[in-house]
Amino acid sequence: MYRYYYNPNMRVTGVVASATGDVNGDGVPDIVYVTGYRESDVSIIQNMALGFRDGATGVSVSIPLKENIGYDPMLFLGDFTGDGINDILINIPTGGSGGTTNNYIYSFVNNEARLLFDSDAFNQTYTYDVTYKDDYKVEVWSRRNNKRYIIDLSQRDPEYLNGLYDAGGKLKEPVSGWVDPISGLYPIDFEFDNMYDLIAYQQIAGTFHADGLGTIQNRLKWNGYMFVLDYQDLAIYGVEGTGRS
Repeated sequence: MYRYYYNPNMRVTGVVASATGDVNGDGVPDIVYVTGYRESDVSIIQNMALGFRDGATGVSVSIPLKENIGYDPMLFLGDFTGDGINDILINIPTGGSGGTTNNYIYSFVNNEARLLFDSDAFNQTYTYDVTYKDDYKVEVWSRRNNKRYIIDLSQRDPEYLNGLYDAGGKLKEPVSGWVDPISGLYPIDFEFDNMYDLIAYQQIAGTFHADGLGTIQNRLKWNGYMFVLDYQDLAIYGVEGTGRS
């Protein structure tokens, strides 16, 4: 079992999130925490670092995080690799308009820190092209796995469509959208075996950021060395349409 703790009132450098559980494999609960600095209870947290205190020896280790600025970090302890030992998932909301997050997973087996997942590396690997097509369609191409999805815009507001298409459904000019970096990374135990996979959400934007077309949902599974894509789909909201892979 593990516990979550979030302290929203830190005005000096200190612990801003913590969890308790065995993460080094010796059977003794350890304390995992995130430290950081904030000037007020609503300000951004700076200089965040991951901390680990060995429950058996009391020895503490601090690891600076690459992207160390954000809001209200969240910790989750669970087994992502199948070795029966808790790993550490850190989610840090950036506060940006797209609701993006910085995410890391660390293993501390035998008190050795090992980075298993880095959202920045994921975002550089999982890239997309979002291209408006004739006949009120948008094509989303997932480069990583060479899959294409089609979103049907025909039920969108006529004023929106008239700004993009002529009366015959032809694009007036080339239009492209984009896919945001990770906006949510969630652990899910699909097989009820106490081993967690990951679901990574990425929002699809159309002509502007608030013009949401849908969400890419990537299911990631540990293959013994790294997290790899196990399944991908596209969820559509605000329009009628289909996603296909």
